[in-house]
Amino acid sequence: MPESSPEPSNHYNEPSSPESSAGDPSLRRAIKLTTSLISLSHSIRVFSVKWQSIRTKLEDLLSGLDSVENSGAGENPLLSGEFPAIFSTLNDCHNLSKGCLDLSFSGKLLMQSDLDRIGSKLDSHTKNLSSIYTAGILKNSYAIVVSRPGPAASTEDVRFYVKDLFARVKVGGTELRKQALVAFNEVIEEDEMYIKIAVEVGGFIGVLVSFLEFEEAEYTNSAGFDIYKSVLIGAGVIGPLIQVLESGSEIAKERCTRCLMKLTANSDNAWSVSAHGGVTALLKICASCDCGGELVGLACGVLRNLVGVEEIKKFIVEEGAISTFVRLLRSKDEVSLINAIEFLQTMASGDDSIRRMIVKEDGARLLLRILDPKYSFILKSRLVALCGIMNLCFTSVFSLSILMNDGFLDHILYFLRNGELSIQELALKAVFKLCEISEDGNKAMGESGFMPVLVKLLDSKSFEVREMAAESLSIMISIHRNRKRFVQNEENVGLILKLLDPEEGNSGNRKLLLSILMSLTSCHSARKKIVHSGYMKHIEKLAEAEVSDAQRIVRKLSSNRFRIMWSGIWHS
Repeated sequence: MPESSPEPSNHYNEPSSPESSAGDPSLRRAIKLTTSLISLSHSIRVFSVKWQSIRTKLEDLLSGLDSVENSGAGENPLLSGEFPAIFSTLNDCHNLSKGCLDLSFSGKLLMQSDLDRIGSKLDSHTKNLSSIYTAGILKNSYAIVVSRPGPAASTEDVRFYVKDLFARVKVGGTELRKQALVAFNEVIEEDEMYIKIAVEVGGFIGVLVSFLEFEEAEYTNSAGFDIYKSVLIGAGVIGPLIQVLESGSEIAKERCTRCLMKLTANSDNAWSVSAHGGVTALLKICASCDCGGELVGLACGVLRNLVGVEEIKKFIVEEGAISTFVRLLRSKDEVSLINAIEFLQTMASGDDSIRRMIVKEDGARLLLRILDPKYSFILKSRLVALCGIMNLCFTSVFSLSILMNDGFLDHILYFLRNGELSIQELALKAVFKLCEISEDGNKAMGESGFMPVLVKLLDSKSFEVREMAAESLSIMISIHRNRKRFVQNEENVGLILKLLDPEEGNSGNRKLLLSILMSLTSCHSARKKIVHSGYMKHIEKLAEAEVSDAQRIVRKLSSNRFRIMWSGIWHS
């Protein structure tokens, strides 16, 4: 094809330049020629895929030209120098469009090659415009900084200001972009008229979502997501956010999921997220080993919001979520691991079938692995794993048998002896729950050395620890075999009696301690140890102070001593 002149041909019915001093005439002409070509491309019926691609590239170029015009940078010499090449390409594109409309081209292969060449040139122009901006060539000396309209400003003034801000965000350098983000954030917080007009401005949602890709996004609160959720939902923000989840950078995905977290806090929006393919995109993030722990955690958070809708919860299960999140329990990234446990608990809440699925997928053993002291997991991971075990495995005989066979009691005993206060308290809670639900568990704990440890915890500085230890011990020694084993340890009875010293004022768990002693009085050897203990006087003082449980114990012991004495006289 022959070389075309740098100026566009007369095939264009070029309108006259607008009566405005703002913007360069060459820039206005380029905008009008590009707009005309976009319109013309819709009429072409041959090489439709090629022309669809060219139309997209023309639209990208038009967006760049519009941004140049809105930012007042048309007279920048570097930008002005780009216009002759742009006009040349637009002229070529017009000639090709005429040939396709008239079917006057000489060969299909040659035309396809020419169309590809034009597409490449359009891409090049768009990139050149962008690079001039991002390289910092567009300085404040070239840009007309539009002032924020005053309180009495017209709607048109506000619209012009918003469009200018959008232009700076799209193609401005770092400093201008930062300023635009800060300004936009300020105006939408102060006056809702700005967000309403922004919605009316073409490309608002696209620009809004593009904020998520910018490093300067820290300067905006996700462009008003907190304040104008309903407006954004109505403007169709969810679809573009899901697209970012599918193909954006990791930092954009993180910001996108934060926005979705806020939007899905209202369950009414859950359906929209699901309808746009959000569930699949979120699960893909959670299944990807390339994603960072923070992103997985945010994706888990959005999914937790979605499972509040029962139909969506079923779909999430059908999409293989249980297998995905059980696999995450093997993750070396503990942020991902913690979020996986919390999500599984949310899914299984009130649903035995999902609990069974988790156990079937080896979830119980993987949670136990996190508790194993020989592995170096952080404290929070162990706390969350222990909560997960109690919520997911304590309701099933089968799950409990897996726990007992795989060392659960050994791990719990370790944390009772050596753990920090937070995990010690949680381990005690697990012991107490196990005491309540399983007689076999009670017997196993009695045999595994839990009772001496619980007795020592009766003297803990933490009231919660003392109370749970006493409650657990009270249930444990209700079993005859455990009572016998308890009494065999000389220190156990003495320590309980010592803790009942009225002068210590430690009455918080006195009732439980007295209950334990009452249970022990049914055992002959325990009665003897109580009577001959140096701390028997503590029980007697409490009885004198009319503490009813202490009086009952004294009466029982006195009655037994009388019978023993009478039996001795009878047999003498």
